[in-house]
Amino acid sequence: MTLTYKNETGYTYVEEGSGPVVILLHGLMGGPENFQPVLADLRGNYRVVAPMLPLFDLPLRKTCVEELSQFLHGFITHKKYHRVALVGNSLGGHVALRYALTHPGNVTGMILTGSSGLKENTMGTTLPRRKDYDYVREKAALTFYDPDMATKELVDEVFEVLNCKMKALKLLRMAKSAVRENLAHELPHLAMPVGLIWGRDDVVTPPEVAREFHERLVLSRLSFIEKCGHAPMMEQPDEFNVLLRWYLYWIGQVSQGRHPGSEYPAGEPMAPASEKIPAVAWA
Repeated sequence: MTLTYKNETGYTYVEEGSGPVVILLHGLMGGPENFQPVLADLRGNYRVVAPMLPLFDLPLRKTCVEELSQFLHGFITHKKYHRVALVGNSLGGHVALRYALTHPGNVTGMILTGSSGLKENTMGTTLPRRKDYDYVREKAALTFYDPDMATKELVDEVFEVLNCKMKALKLLRMAKSAVRENLAHELPHLAMPVGLIWGRDDVVTPPEVAREFHERLVLSRLSFIEKCGHAPMMEQPDEFNVLLRWYLYWIGQVSQGRHPGSEYPAGEPMAPASEKIPAVAWA
């Protein structure tokens, strides 16, 4: 599907469908287009919204996770949304967690995939060899299990960011903020349901990070996708959408005071190629 962006008073976003509101939060690289398969799949049953996070628009001194959380609050307030489900990848998951900790009454639940907030393998505190295109391509490929997912278009985008001095500085500052803001001791305060969908071969936030999230969160469930890296919604979209739909169903049931078992709900729309996962695979 072709994404149609809306621009309103400082907010750029994609909005599709109608129904319960699901907000998609992208990571440090890319934007709403990272969730294109999710937008296409969910719009028939949900009001699915993907804002562009202002990663490179914030003042340098305010480039941090907390500012992105405040941006999200402003966006939700502007749109007059009530009780939303948050889906976050990488840095977007961290933003979702920070927002939920600050405004728990606004969030029905979350689905996190490759989220920062505990531990992650970052680019470090400097940008060595940022003008070396082959080096940048190798680093970009580490996002995925299949290195061919790091297309020339994607690598060109990363290369452009790293070779713009101000963007590179903001990228580093945001990455350092994500490392500093460790949420380990705050996670037990989150009472809402949290679904964790993780790539089994994620080297940025490895499987042990997912397990730690699972252990620290009060009400969570964890699923792994095989042969998949740090961005499951891009690398294995069909499997990801099956699990995402189940978790959204689960969140909806819990918000109504019900607690379904592990079986996939009868009558719920299934994502394409859902026969690959006949039942939800809990870790």
